[in-house]
Amino acid sequence: MPRTSPAQRPLSPHLQIYKPTITMVMSILHRVTGAALFFGTLLVVALLVALAAGKDAYGTVQAIYGSWIGKLVLFGYTWALFHHMLGGLRHLIWDTGAMFGREARMKLGWATIIGSVGLTALVWAMVLMR
Repeated sequence: MPRTSPAQRPLSPHLQIYKPTITMVMSILHRVTGAALFFGTLLVVALLVALAAGKDAYGTVQAIYGSWIGKLVLFGYTWALFHHMLGGLRHLIWDTGAMFGREARMKLGWATIIGSVGLTALVWAMVLMR
């Protein structure tokens, strides 16, 4: 029996087909910030190990974290922490069955962005003022 060609079906949609929406961007950022938090937690572990190792080790870690690049990484870690937390709260709201409408989804997405930037700025303003 001769093999016939498969039926022509549409290709699977992908990011080049869909116009990005706030919900799509938030989903991608939630995954990215989750991965960033995994690696950023290694910084917290390094700090705790240095604290346990003694004054010299702690001084070394403090010098690294106090450098401009260290502060930039910690700033990014802070934003990732707040963004991921607020994204989790957004999902918790959705788990209750609330705010699934188009307008509500958009408001939650923008609230996540604005809230994470605002909370990060607030925390770093307090850090820099001491």
